Amino acid sequence: MFKYRRAALVIFAALTPAVAQVASHAPTAMKSVAPARHASSMSSSASTTSVEVTGKPVVRINGTVLTDRDLVREMFAIFPYARVHNGFPKTEEASIRRGAMQMIEYEELVYQEAERRKMVIPAAKLRQAENAYHSKFQSEEEFQQYLKSELGGSMDLYRRQIRRSLLIDKFLKLELDEKSKVSLAEGREFYQKNPAAFRHGEAYAFQTISIMPLPTASAEERKKAEQRAHEAQKQAKATKTFQEFGLLAEKTSEDDFHVNMGDHKMVQASNIPEELKVVIRKMKPGQVSDLLQFGSFYTIVRLNEHVQPGKVSFEEVRDKLMSDLHKTKYDRLRADLDKRLREHAKVEEL
Repeated sequence: MFKYRRAALVIFAALTPAVAQVASHAPTAMKSVAPARHASSMSSSASTTSVEVTGKPVVRINGTVLTDRDLVREMFAIFPYARVHNGFPKTEEASIRRGAMQMIEYEELVYQEAERRKMVIPAAKLRQAENAYHSKFQSEEEFQQYLKSELGGSMDLYRRQIRRSLLIDKFLKLELDEKSKVSLAEGREFYQKNPAAFRHGEAYAFQTISIMPLPTASAEERKKAEQRAHEAQKQAKATKTFQEFGLLAEKTSEDDFHVNMGDHKMVQASNIPEELKVVIRKMKPGQVSDLLQFGSFYTIVRLNEHVQPGKVSFEEVRDKLMSDLHKTKYDRLRADLDKRLREHAKVEEL
C-alpha cells in the first residue's frame, strides 16, 4: 500500500528549534542516575566535548534564574548518548546547547504562566508522583545521593520540582493536547482539498539477487562470477515465496539490499532503470526472472507487486492522516504558545 505524500502538510508554519525538542521538565529522579554526576566526570576526546556543571546561572526569566545544571540536564535529554560516548559531538554540541537553552526557557515560561493562572495539583496526585519518581532509583542510597548532589539534601525542593513538572504537564495538556485534537470530519476535508497528496504513479515492489565482480577482476574471476550467478539463478527459480527468495539473497547476493532480504520495497517506475523496467513490466507478481546482465553485473529479480497509477482511498490513509494532522496542529499550537509567552516575558541569557 502506498503512503500518501506529506508535501501537503508543509502548508503549516515551521517550528522553532525549541519547539522541536522533547520536554524534560520532570525531575532528575526520572532517571536511574543524576545527569550532573555524568556531566562532571566526562573526559574529552578528539570527537566529543566534555561538560562540567558548576551551578552558574545561564538565564534569568522574569527574575527566576536557571543554572547550567538545568541546561546540562536538558542537553542529556536531547542527546542521551552523551553518557555512553563521554560527551557531546563537537560538531553538534553548539546546536544541542542552543536547543536545550530554548527548551528550559520555554518550560520555565509555561510553569510561570501556570502559576499565574493559579492552577492546582491535587495533593493525592502529588503524593502519587513523588512515589513514582522515587521508585525510579535503584536503591534508597542512590536516591539520597541524588538529593545531596542535585538538591542539597532538600526533600522540600524535591517536592517542588515534582509539582513544577506536574503543573507544566497540566498546562500543556490543556493548551496543546486538547486543542490539537482532529475530528474525522477535519480529516475528510483535508483529504478532499488536497487530492494531489494522495495520488501515486506506477510502481513496483521487487527483490534482487546480484553477483557483482569488481571492475578490476581478471578474466578467470569474471568467469567464476558468471558461474555463481547461474547457480544463484537456478536456486532462485526454485523458491516459492518472498521469504525463500529473501533468505537466498541474504546468503548469495552482493548488492546493498542483501541485508534486507534483497527487498527494494515499493519503487516508483520513474526511478527504475529503463533496461530493468522493460523486464519487470513483462513479469507477474511472484515470478522470478531469468538471469539478467547489466554491464559486468548479473541480477535476478523477483516481482512482488505491481501498482498501477491511481489514488489511495481515505480509508487506506485515515489513521496515518489523522495522526499527522494532529501532530502538525499540535506543533503549530506549541510554536504559537512559545511565541506568545515570550512576548510578555523578560528573558536574559547570562
